[in-house]
Amino acid sequence: MLGLSDKFLSNRKLESLVENQTSYTLNNAALHVFETHRQAERVLLKFDQPVLASMVEGKKIMHLRDYESFDFLPGESLVLPSNETMCIDFPEAVRKKPTRCLALAISEDKINKVLQLMNESMPKHDRSEWGLMDYNFHFVNDMGIFQILQRLLFLFTENHPSKDFFVDNMLRELIIRILQTNERKIYSNSTLQLSSNSRLATVIRYIREHLHEPLNVEDLSSKACLSPSHFYRVFKTELGISPIEFINNERIKLAVGLLQDKKRSIKNVYLECGFESRSYFNRVFKARQHLSPSDYQAKAQSEPL
Repeated sequence: MLGLSDKFLSNRKLESLVENQTSYTLNNAALHVFETHRQAERVLLKFDQPVLASMVEGKKIMHLRDYESFDFLPGESLVLPSNETMCIDFPEAVRKKPTRCLALAISEDKINKVLQLMNESMPKHDRSEWGLMDYNFHFVNDMGIFQILQRLLFLFTENHPSKDFFVDNMLRELIIRILQTNERKIYSNSTLQLSSNSRLATVIRYIREHLHEPLNVEDLSSKACLSPSHFYRVFKTELGISPIEFINNERIKLAVGLLQDKKRSIKNVYLECGFESRSYFNRVFKARQHLSPSDYQAKAQSEPL
């Protein structure tokens, strides 16, 4: 899994139990490793450059400006603009099981150069130009992005005279892959911006809290006080996907994090995520991650950095 080596953990200074920060700075980017060892709420954090945050261990609850709060789990990343304040809860962090997250701040100049290269060398089929993705873009790492993050973690912490050059090459690939992944984001803007007291927001919170249980349109529509057909239409109009697609996205999001624990069997994972059969779980997972669950687990658990 994406993780921190024993060497890193033994060498860093643990000066705070909440968002202890270890940083590595190069020409076009800075890598920050944050660790939280006790439960905490409403912790504020922001960067003066665009940032890619990627969960390593544990769970955060993210509160972004004007957006519905959401869980941030291992195997997921979040792209934020410069000077965007994050408000973070740590509901499960303890000394023996801390929450760990990477934050990769990338210079806007580097991003703009990659965008220029993409528009010159790999134009879109519809002739529109590449531009910055939607900020507050929350997605599940595919294996390509996962492996780049592993490599960057190694390069930043390595004592090598050419690491600025190596990191620049990896940043270019990372930016390109993220831009190409933008359509696979977990939440649409309309999902994030739902009013906290709207009927759909209530249903979405219920789905996230009961993923391990059977969920169907009839029961969910009842919670929204709508007929099943009306609920389906409203849900798809507001969120751009059907209720079942949303449920499956949430379950795969959870599965990606669980599969990074080598102690969990595939059966344990798909049952905990609410799938009734392994064959259906395999089909849905592969459609979204382009790997079977067992292949994803094997690659995610390759040797730690």
